[in-house]
Amino acid sequence: MADRLIRGLALLCFALPAVAGSGLADPTRPPLELKAEPAAEGEVVGPVLQSVMIPKKGKPMAMIGGQQVMLGGKYGDSRLTALSEREAILTGPDGIVRLFLTPGIEKINSIAKTPATRRGQGKGKP
Repeated sequence: MADRLIRGLALLCFALPAVAGSGLADPTRPPLELKAEPAAEGEVVGPVLQSVMIPKKGKPMAMIGGQQVMLGGKYGDSRLTALSEREAILTGPDGIVRLFLTPGIEKINSIAKTPATRRGQGKGKP
């Protein structure tokens, strides 16, 4: 039994370098669609907001097109003038550009009503 376990571990040790070099995709890498590269039709895709960090202490920061930009900092010719949990606003020579963290997805806040609030009993005692 122990001999089979040792053989299995030895086989695994030899197989790992082969799997690591086989060109597997990096799961932490952003999708190719998020890269700011020319589109197939020759149309240039603008900067892409990849993440937003708003710490309790310190300056807010956005990851735009693979570059860290602090609030008030510059991205190319534009300046990061506003930042929220879902969007970044760049102001520059081309005007104001709004970058959304999840473009094409509209967030709708819904309030779930409990049976007590539907009957009007939600007021009064907690």
